[in-house]
Amino acid sequence: GACLPWCWTTMPTHLRKHRKKRGHRTVGYGRVGQHRKHPAGRGNAGGQHHHRIMMDKYHPGYFGKVGMRYFHKTKAQFFCPTINLDKLWTLVPEEARKQATASNAPVIDCISKGIFKVLGKGQLPEVPVIVKAKYFSKLAEQKIKDAGGECVLSA
Repeated sequence: GACLPWCWTTMPTHLRKHRKKRGHRTVGYGRVGQHRKHPAGRGNAGGQHHHRIMMDKYHPGYFGKVGMRYFHKTKAQFFCPTINLDKLWTLVPEEARKQATASNAPVIDCISKGIFKVLGKGQLPEVPVIVKAKYFSKLAEQKIKDAGGECVLSA
């Protein structure tokens, strides 16, 4: 929807700041140094100058660069959705795990589900399973084999 102006909000008028201090000439800003518009600059102005202590104290590392630049980085090369072992069985129906035996191990095809790499967090049930993926971490491969399963690399 459309954004309403600030003055259309539901706040009652008698609580607004600009209803108070009518007739109080300086409105709380004193007689000597009058109320000026933006004496310290707007926004993040002065981060390396008059606001430096605040920036160094509360936002260390805000300025400057780090690392190397990567020109024309193609994101598709690095696309690699992952899954952990504790969530691996969510890719196949519940019945598949119940009916699984050493001679009849279910195949979990991660690539068809849009997942390329299998990582080793969590425990696997002691059910043999054939897992197809592009990549396996060392720990994931070890845990799958310990459970009586097999890791199949496929492009």
